[in-house]
Amino acid sequence: MYSLWRPRVLGTWRVPAAGPVILAVNHAHNIDGPMLMGTAPRPVHFLIKKEAFVGPLDPFLRGIGQLRVDRDAADRGAVMQALAVLERGGVLGIFPEGTRGGGDFASLRSGLSYFALRSGAAVVPVAVLGSAERSGRLIRALPPLRSRVDVVFGDPFTVGDGSGRRTRKALDEATLELQQRLTGHLDDARRFTGR
Repeated sequence: MYSLWRPRVLGTWRVPAAGPVILAVNHAHNIDGPMLMGTAPRPVHFLIKKEAFVGPLDPFLRGIGQLRVDRDAADRGAVMQALAVLERGGVLGIFPEGTRGGGDFASLRSGLSYFALRSGAAVVPVAVLGSAERSGRLIRALPPLRSRVDVVFGDPFTVGDGSGRRTRKALDEATLELQQRLTGHLDDARRFTGR
């Protein structure tokens, strides 16, 4: 990441040095996940769509600990692998909106809430800014080479009452709280970075 772009990474000290952590990342461009993997202070295991695991990328992604998920069905295997990462005290990366979009946390799915409630892990909001501002001249699908991309880590927090209950009401309440905190962090990150 540092050889292709100029990441400015802010707030890495906010990521707990040990224990289970969920990095909740906005997603506006394909490089957001790799950018976070290359700049995070701890190794990150992302839930990545199964379509990405093709050709030489398959063994590479598996080799660096990424988790293959079928977004078209309830992928129990991927859920169990993600929970195992957290049980081992690892870091799970999630795009809470489930797919690439405006990068504004406008429409959260319940997956982040489920993992946060079930594991009790700290959630760290992460804003990746600048990756989708403009296209490169050489490779239109990527931001311009050597352009600045900001990665801003927020303060960790937990959701729920600590009971681990995952009722529909608890998931809805957690999703609402997560959306408020994530959009608040995104707004703060934009003000701080001037983006």
